[in-house]
Amino acid sequence: MTFYRNIALSCAMSVGLVGAAVAETTLIHGEAGPNRGARAAALQWFADQVSERSSGDVKVDIQWGGALFKANASVQSISDGVADMGSVIAVYYPQEMVGYGIADLPVNNPDAWVGMRATDDLMRSSGAIQADLADKGLVYIGTWTTSAVNIGCKDAAIRTAEDVKGLKVRGVGAYGKVFGEMGANMVRMSIYDAYQGLDTGLIDCSQGYSYAVSALKQGEVMDSYTLLDWGQVGGLGIFMNKDAYDDLSEAQQAVLNDVGADMADEFGRMITAANDKAIASMKEQGVEIITLPEAERAKLVSMGEPFLGKWVESANAVGLQGDALLEEYRGLIAKYTEERDSMGYPWARN
Repeated sequence: MTFYRNIALSCAMSVGLVGAAVAETTLIHGEAGPNRGARAAALQWFADQVSERSSGDVKVDIQWGGALFKANASVQSISDGVADMGSVIAVYYPQEMVGYGIADLPVNNPDAWVGMRATDDLMRSSGAIQADLADKGLVYIGTWTTSAVNIGCKDAAIRTAEDVKGLKVRGVGAYGKVFGEMGANMVRMSIYDAYQGLDTGLIDCSQGYSYAVSALKQGEVMDSYTLLDWGQVGGLGIFMNKDAYDDLSEAQQAVLNDVGADMADEFGRMITAANDKAIASMKEQGVEIITLPEAERAKLVSMGEPFLGKWVESANAVGLQGDALLEEYRGLIAKYTEERDSMGYPWARN
């Protein structure tokens, strides 16, 4: 199988004699998003760290902006070898990526770092999830998160949970389904198309994440942005073609895995600052920032509960032990929440 991998050879020449060739492995990474914003910066950090920690033995060539495949074609494209690795958004694959989709459940944890650490821990420790991915020709490398789920609107404002009723809303995962059950008219649309959707009136509101709203310039077409303090879409990360991964040496694999694990701390630092900056920027643009009252937030949390049970059923259907995985995931959230509360975030400990 061809994986569009480049092997760069450098040869030392001396008096007509050819020295030993030094091979450099370049892995092609497909990314649907633009080369701007916190997630793009974290992906570039990943690429830079892979090169640095491997002493240049492994490089990652990022193809931005959907040049190789769109977000809703990433799993099949990586599995088929269109790229060696790429960014995957689990909500676009509720069946194929059901194990990773546990990170998208409304488990009442909006903390980005806690969510990433819990997700990364589960993905590396669960043999069942790893085997399920292997059957699909994939290997897990590392995770990001969208951070807390919020909602931005044009010519509308969400001040209570019921305010979504009758509005045209772009939403994904369990969060979008809750909006739908509360009376919103759901519109299937990628987050990358939400700017045009809001601008043209195709949608009234879009489920959003502060740093992404800023990166995609959506504040230009929003009048209001409501902080829900509800949960996050955390099934967003780097996966690799299994054949390409297996072709690497153990040392090369270790570099990818180590950098992938460390990405949670680095992105946690980045996204915390980026979200604060994004909110400030929206305020400067005249976007009204609304904090959903606790009683209204509780309504969303309550309506999200049934979707945890539905995820368990979906996980069981593909051979995963849904109840056990959900219990383990909640335990990991509690573990990293306690670590944060007792020690602070990693980037603020020294």
